[in-house]
Amino acid sequence: MSTPAADPLARERSHLAASRAALRAMREDVESLDISDVTANWVNAQILARQIDERVQALADLSDTPLFFGRLDYLRAPGAERAAGAHGESFYIGRRHVHDADGDPMVVDWRAPVSQPFYRASRKDPMDVALRRRFGYAGGELTAYEDEHLSDPAEAARTSRLLQQEIERPRVGPMRDIVATIQPEQDEIVRSGLGGTVCVQGGPGTGKTAVGLHRVAYLLYAHRDRLARTGTLVIGPNRSFLHYIEQVLPALGELSVRQATVDDLVAHVEVCGTDDAAAALVKGDARMAQVLRRALYAHVTPPTEPVVVVRGSRRWRVPAYEVGEMVRELLDRGIRYGAAREALPRRIAHAVLVRMEQSGEAPDDRVQDAVARTGAVKAAVRAIWPAVDPAKLVLRLLTDAEFLAAHAAGVLSEDEQKTIRWAKAVRSVKSARWSAADAVLVDEARDLIDRTPSLGHVVLDEAQDLSPMQYRAVGRRCTTGSATVLGDLAQGTTPWATRGWREALAHLGKDDAVIEELTAGFRVPTDVVTYASRLLPHIAPGLTPVASVRENPGAFEVRRVSGDADVVAACAEALRHEGSVGLIAADARIPALTEALGSAGLGCLAPGEETSYDTRLTLVPASLAKGLEYDYVVLDEPQAVVDGEPDERTGLRRLYVTLTRAVSGLTVTHRAPLPEQLA
Repeated sequence: MSTPAADPLARERSHLAASRAALRAMREDVESLDISDVTANWVNAQILARQIDERVQALADLSDTPLFFGRLDYLRAPGAERAAGAHGESFYIGRRHVHDADGDPMVVDWRAPVSQPFYRASRKDPMDVALRRRFGYAGGELTAYEDEHLSDPAEAARTSRLLQQEIERPRVGPMRDIVATIQPEQDEIVRSGLGGTVCVQGGPGTGKTAVGLHRVAYLLYAHRDRLARTGTLVIGPNRSFLHYIEQVLPALGELSVRQATVDDLVAHVEVCGTDDAAAALVKGDARMAQVLRRALYAHVTPPTEPVVVVRGSRRWRVPAYEVGEMVRELLDRGIRYGAAREALPRRIAHAVLVRMEQSGEAPDDRVQDAVARTGAVKAAVRAIWPAVDPAKLVLRLLTDAEFLAAHAAGVLSEDEQKTIRWAKAVRSVKSARWSAADAVLVDEARDLIDRTPSLGHVVLDEAQDLSPMQYRAVGRRCTTGSATVLGDLAQGTTPWATRGWREALAHLGKDDAVIEELTAGFRVPTDVVTYASRLLPHIAPGLTPVASVRENPGAFEVRRVSGDADVVAACAEALRHEGSVGLIAADARIPALTEALGSAGLGCLAPGEETSYDTRLTLVPASLAKGLEYDYVVLDEPQAVVDGEPDERTGLRRLYVTLTRAVSGLTVTHRAPLPEQLA
C-alpha cells in the first residue's frame, strides 16, 4: 500500500470505497458456493449450509459502521530487518479482515498482531510505527483524519481530538464495540492468553464490560478451532443487560457466543418463589456445598449380604466384605456419585469373572457385561448405591428438619437451619415454590451426581453480586477452560455481595487468576464521578476512585423539586440534547413516574427495549440500572433508592450504581433530603 498522494482525504475515501467493494465480492463468493457435489449426506449438507450462512452474516457490511478506523505506516515491513532508505508497509485497521481479488489485505482485523501497535505504540515506544492515522466518520462516511508521527522527535504529544469525539459520541440503541478507542491498559487485558483467568476490577465508565467482550472476540480470533470445539459463554446479571450488549460481538463478526444469566444456567426447576435476605444469604453460602455432599453420600449403604449371580447351573458368590471394599475404594477416589454408581456393577461383575476363570472357564467382555446387567447385581447396586434425584435431595433438605440437622451438624447453626427450612410441607418437586437460590442448590447437587460439561471460556460480568454458591455454579462451566471475571466491588448490591476478589475467585475455582484494575474513566464525566465517589468511603473503603479522563466535563446538577411534574420537566430538558436519556428511580417509584410521563405525553421504554431516534427515553428501576449507560440521566429521589434496599450499605451501593450511568449529563432531582453521605 502506497503513501497517500496530494489529497489524502480523497485517497482515503477511495480506499474505503474499494474496501467495501472487496468485502462485497468476498460475500458474493461465499454466497455462490455450490455444495451439491461435496457433501456425502443430508446431515453434512445441513452443517455446511449453516457454516456458509454464518460466514455470509459475518461478512455483512454495516452501512453506518466504519469498515476501518485507523491506519499504521511502519518504518519497515513487520518482521523485516531495517535497511538504509527502506520504507515499510501501510495497514488499514478495521473490525474484520478484507482482501482484494489477489488476496492482498485491504483492511486488517484489529485482533491481528500487526494491528497491536495501533493501541500500544507511543512516542516513548513507537513500536517501529512512523505514522498512526485515526479516521473520523459521520454515519458510514469518512469525514476527517488525524495523524501522529510517533517516530518524529520534533512532533509534540497531544490528545487525539477524534479519539475523544468517538468516546463521547452520543448513543442510541444497544451497546457499541470500542475497537476504535481501546486504550493500552485495556488492550493488555483484551490480548491476554486463553490459558489464564483474568479478573478485572473496574469502576464506572472504565470500559470493563467492553474489555470482556472484546477479549472473547480476540480469543475466538487467536484460538478459533479450540473454542469452536469447547464453546464460549457470556454471563450477565439480567436479560435487560444481555439485550443491551448483544450486538457487540455480532458487529465484530462473532456469531457463535452464547449469552445467559446465572438463573438461565441453573434452570433445572421452575423458580416461582422468593427468599428473604437472611435465607438467601445462608443458601448462597459455600458451606451449603458441604451439606449437600453429606446428604447425597449418606445414601450409600455398606453391604451386609453377599451378591449371588446365577449363570446356567452355576452360582457365583461375591461376599459382602469384598463388595464393601469396592464401595470404599470408589468413595476414596472422590469421583462423581453417578459415575461411581455406574462403575460398581462392573466391579462386581469383574469379581464374578475372576471366579469363573479360576474354575477353568474362559469368559470374555460380553460375559462381564451380561453379569453386570443381571437382576442380582442390579438389586445389590440399588440397595448399596441408590439413584438420587438432585431436586428431590434439595427438597428433602429444605423440608425435613431431621434430615437437614443430620447433615448440617457442625456446618450450619440451628438458627441457620431454621432460616432456610420451608414453613410448609411440599408434596412434590413440581408443586414446590423454588427460589433462585434453591435452583443453584439443585445445580450443585446435579454436579455432585454427574459432572457439568466445561466450556473453553466464560465471561462473567457484574460478578460482584454473586453468592459463593453462584460462583461455584459458574466455575463448573469452565473447570477445564478459563474465565474473564468483570466487576466493581463498590457496585455490589446484594446482601451477599463479594467482599474481595481473591475469595470470589477461590469459589470460582480459579485461585491463580490475575487481578487487573482499571481506574481511568472514559465514559462518566468528571463532575459526575467526583460526586458519586463521595460514597466510596462508606461502601468500599480502600478502593481507588475512578479518575475521569474526559476532556468534556459534561453537565451535572442537583435540583430540588416540588413534585413529579418537575421530574418530567427535567426529562424533557434532557431530551433536547442528542442521544439517549434514562430516568432512573427506586423500584417503588416506577408506577407513579410512569403515570406522570404518560400524563405529559412523554413516551418511554422499559430496560431492554431498544431506543430509537424517535423514542430515546427509558424508565429504569434502580434494581435494573447496573451495566446500562445513557447519554443523559435524571436520577429521582436518591434517598428512596437507598431506602429500597434491605440495609443502608446495600442501598448506598445501589445509589452509587445509579449515579454513574450518565455519559454526558446527570440531573439529580429530590424532594426528600439527600443522603447525608452525599453532603
